[in-house]
Amino acid sequence: MPKYINLYEFTDQGIRNYQGTVDRTNNAEAAIEKMGGKLVSVFWTLGPYDLVSVAEFPDDETATAFSLKLAALGNARVTTLRAFDREEMTGIIAKASK
Repeated sequence: MPKYINLYEFTDQGIRNYQGTVDRTNNAEAAIEKMGGKLVSVFWTLGPYDLVSVAEFPDDETATAFSLKLAALGNARVTTLRAFDREEMTGIIAKASK
């Protein structure tokens, strides 16, 4: 299943409600699973992003739908990156080399 790295920044609303961040993450995990995906890992971080997660979704459209759904709640802004593992990158290089 395709993998995605999500970079989250708390909004003003999200930071005011920082105490609920773990509960919100649990709810997000349930939403990901309901959409056919899987939350692989999540980390709260220091620096320009407040959270970083790795998730799997069936396709780009589902990953985008989740990001929109999450952003609409108003607690965080999200940047989603499509990620490729070593095997996928090997295939990409093979295609580029033809």
